[in-house]
Amino acid sequence: MYQQVNYVSAATAISIIQSNQRVFIHGGACTPHFLLQEMGRQKDRLQNVELVCVSVQGNFLLANDAFASSFHVNSLFVSEPIREAVQAGRADFVPIFLSDIPDLFKKTMVLDVAIVQVSPPDEHGYCTLGVSVDIARAAVSCARQVIALVNPQMPRTHGDGLVHTDRFSHMVYHEAPLIQIDYAARTGEAELKIGGYVAELIDDGSTLQMGIGTIPDAVFKCLHNHKNLGVHTEMCSNGIVELIEKDVINNTLKKIHPYKTVTGFAVGTSMLYQYVHNNPAFAFLDIDYVNDPHVIRRNPKVVAVNSAIEVDVTGQVCADSIGIKQYSGIGGQMDFMRGAALSEGGKPIIALTSRTHSGLPRIVPTLREGAGVVTTRGHVHYIITEYGTAFLYGQNLRQRARALIDIAHPQDREALERQCAQRFTVFPCRFSS
Repeated sequence: MYQQVNYVSAATAISIIQSNQRVFIHGGACTPHFLLQEMGRQKDRLQNVELVCVSVQGNFLLANDAFASSFHVNSLFVSEPIREAVQAGRADFVPIFLSDIPDLFKKTMVLDVAIVQVSPPDEHGYCTLGVSVDIARAAVSCARQVIALVNPQMPRTHGDGLVHTDRFSHMVYHEAPLIQIDYAARTGEAELKIGGYVAELIDDGSTLQMGIGTIPDAVFKCLHNHKNLGVHTEMCSNGIVELIEKDVINNTLKKIHPYKTVTGFAVGTSMLYQYVHNNPAFAFLDIDYVNDPHVIRRNPKVVAVNSAIEVDVTGQVCADSIGIKQYSGIGGQMDFMRGAALSEGGKPIIALTSRTHSGLPRIVPTLREGAGVVTTRGHVHYIITEYGTAFLYGQNLRQRARALIDIAHPQDREALERQCAQRFTVFPCRFSS
């Protein structure tokens, strides 16, 4: 029989954390800042507490230098709030596929405490992990103790995120708006052109996966004339809502989870959070299932769209670092690139602007020294910029270089040709020497 919750203060809840412990921190829009602030207030009694997280959002104060002796961030993905700390050496990064993290918690990285933000318990005592089930499901299952921040503004979501109040060591009640990110507001002309090229490759009845950033929302804006699309994705953002309302996305032709939008987490604005609240058409599932390539491939015509920092002329994709500087992480890119490639009629796509905002080329002769390869040239099929589409699957190195030069920024093409002529000895150039 479910009994009324006994809420405690943030100070009482955080008091169970001890020095030299490993603590999981819920990420995305569920980053529990109210409890992180209390951890900061208790820093003087804590030493060498390892904080494990993925894609935390907002002002992550425990990564600041003032807390360095008390807390050490050991992140499985480098999001913007901890990027400076990683580059300064105060925090670390663990390269890992997102789909492998639940196994990491079960077998190798033992969690002493997990801190999660949840929706209020229902009449049976069940909370949900809200809009970020992803790796939090495994963390809650594996941690020795779990602290829950109960927020009435957290959407109640369907899927794998159910957690009974009996699982929590302490529960803290605090109402606050969720972190909001409007990717569409950052979308420019180049991203919209890329969205158009991607949309041309999406057949009616396809199953979509969209990565993080402005390009996925740009793609959604170009799909209004499509029919019977499905979604099986690591994450979703605002752009999905209008297409569901217009019946462009209806999930009717999916082989697994028909009629449901499957995702691991959601990041967007309050509009998205209100839409997924108690919406049975969404299934927020454990990331080791969502991102399993053998699960992904079971749906027909999977189109996976992910981005990159730079791509070299042979098709190697760097998506997580700028040279030796860690910028993000491996995430689920390879999970979906491989899953889409194995899907019948599937299309794995890397989409990026031809240049950075500061004007640096992103189609390059070689990756920067120290850059990490997230997607290998053996896994790449399509590369898209605002200048077109390069199909690399089955192409030799010279053919790949030619195709990628043709979609590079026009002002970068001559230099790329000259460098390819040196690399390949024989290379057809379209510019005079």
